[in-house]
Parts: sequence; C-alpha cells; structure tokens
Amino acid sequence: MDGHRGTPYRTIEVSPYSPHVGAEIGGIDLTRPLPAEQLAELRRAFTDHLVLFFRDQEIGFDDHARLAEYFGTIGRHVGVRTHSEPSEDDRVRRFHFDEYSEEVSGNVWHTDQSCAPVPPLASILYNHTLPPDGGGDTLFASMYAAYDALSDRMKTCLEGLTALHDGVRVFGEGTPRATHPVVVRHPDSGRKLLYVNESFTVRINELPAAESRHLLAFLVEHCTQPEWTCRFRWRPHSIAMWDNRCAQHRAISDYLPNVRSGYRVQIDGIAAPVAG
Repeated sequence: MDGHRGTPYRTIEVSPYSPHVGAEIGGIDLTRPLPAEQLAELRRAFTDHLVLFFRDQEIGFDDHARLAEYFGTIGRHVGVRTHSEPSEDDRVRRFHFDEYSEEVSGNVWHTDQSCAPVPPLASILYNHTLPPDGGGDTLFASMYAAYDALSDRMKTCLEGLTALHDGVRVFGEGTPRATHPVVVRHPDSGRKLLYVNESFTVRINELPAAESRHLLAFLVEHCTQPEWTCRFRWRPHSIAMWDNRCAQHRAISDYLPNVRSGYRVQIDGIAAPVAG
C-alpha cells in the first residue's frame, strides 16, 4: 500500500521509510528485466516517494544500467573534478572510499549537479561493501515538504526569484554554472518545491547582496529540517535511487578508515527546472 495516496500495489511491495520521503521496495528482482506492470508501479512509487531503497540486490553493470534506462538516458557527471572513478563499464562510475581517501563524495547537503543547465533527473547508487560496524548512512530530504512548510507570505516572496548554482567552487574550473528558479514545479507530480541547496547555490539574482545572503541562508537551513528527512542505513548489496528534482541528500562520512564501496549511474535530465 502506498503510504501517501492509499493506492494498492499489485506487483511490488512499497514500505514508506518516513512520512515525507523514501520507500523500501520489495517483491522485485533487479537482476532480471521487469514486466510492464511492475515497471509502471515502480515508476509510480518513484514519483510518490522521491527516493526508493532496495535490499539484497546483487546486481551487475548491465542490471544497474537497465534500471536506469527504464527512467531515461544514462548521463555523465558534469564536473571537471569528481570523487568517482571509471569502472570497467563506461556507463557506471565507481564510488570507493577507504583509509587512503582524503575526502568523501557528497558530505554536504545537495542535489546532484544543480549547476548544470539541465541537471540530472536521478541517480542510482549500489553499495556492495559497507563498514563492518555501521556508518556511511545517507540522509534524504523532501523539497516538497520544505516548500509546503513555508508561510504563505514567504511563498509569495519567493515567486519569480532565480538563483545562481556554481559548479566551479565544487568541481573546479570548466564546470558549468547555471541559473534556476528558486521555486519550481515537478514535471511528473505537478507539485511545487524549493530548488536551492548548500553545495551549489551561491546567490539569489534579483536581490541585493545582503538580502540574498540572509534569505539564502534561511532557505538552506530550512530545506534540511529533520521533520522532512530520512536516514538510510546501508547494508551490503543495497541500492538507493533518488529524484534529483525534488530531493536533496547528504552522505555521512563517519566511517573512515573503513571501506564503503559501490557503483553509481546517473540519469540525464529531460528539461531545465521550470518556475512554479
């Protein structure tokens, strides 16, 4: 049963992970092509829950890529410098961190590569090796819930504002910068959401510098209030798939020098975020 809309699922199990974001999916085998009805329900769960979690899925590169291609075209990271490495398959990037890692990927709240003119639609991370004593969790936050919690006066204030997202300060010179609306409307759900984040968003374009700085500081803090977040605790051969258009995430870097290792696929965006 879908925890948000009450619509029953016939071919998959959908267990909400928190009231606003995330659901664990069962009754599915990602090492095989999905039947049409099961895929349709998986897409519906993705729209409704923003982030999907899968357990005990020992997938290979072809399985990983197939899951991504159900939702769009596999893309590439826009950054000049990244924390990932090539794998044996150019569709899939390796995300491996251990005692030799100077820093880990994504340990600041963000939505992937919002600095791109057309940011990624989604990302799918598969981790096969996790620290033996726990750690390495990932936090997720609903930008629908963050927007809904604003006062009507603040919502009115934000309408029509745009913000600059700067990839250079994160990934180095040659990485794009892009301007996106502060409030956007999701193309599938039709719901409004906040589209600013701590990692990439540097200023609100229509405001003087001081007003921009203070308003942006409020929005960044507001976006990640615990009331609309969840914390995913990884186990070996788990998968997290998140919608970059409406969810933020943060990787917790509490596990070094232990190993956290896996692979990630990125799904290209279809269009730039559109004002709400």
